Amino acid sequence: MMRHILCFGNPLHGDDGFGPAVYRRLAQLPLADGVRLFDAGTPGLAALALFQECCEAVVVDALAPAGQPGRLVELPPEAIPLEQAAAGHGYGVGYLLAALAVLPEPAPAVRIVAAEAAVIEPYRPGLSEPVAAAVERAVALLSIYFAPQHHE
Repeated sequence: MMRHILCFGNPLHGDDGFGPAVYRRLAQLPLADGVRLFDAGTPGLAALALFQECCEAVVVDALAPAGQPGRLVELPPEAIPLEQAAAGHGYGVGYLLAALAVLPEPAPAVRIVAAEAAVIEPYRPGLSEPVAAAVERAVALLSIYFAPQHHE
């Protein structure tokens, strides 16, 4: 069964481009058989299709600024709150994960790899220095699980 890495975000909105930056970096590396990598863009309900036909999905995204820019965390899906209003990049990952949980098909095991943003601002391309540094840490973490040498 397949395993998916889903990188969410908008590179035109500052640190919200964390997921796409991780995608670009992982796309340069070999991945184990059975691993599919997606530049998932901005989360909307159409992204539910990216969770199909896999047993495990890792969501890569930026977290809202909270005082520790660049802090990399692994979270279970229940740790992502349901957005109260539509997020700046679609409904948001919280809404997407809530929708995934109520679908009739069995959902894959989901975990989140996220970096805390310093700045998420519309039409401000480029990552802050701490979030740019977190990209390499996220790639190293994901490579532990998805690099070819670990799943031959």
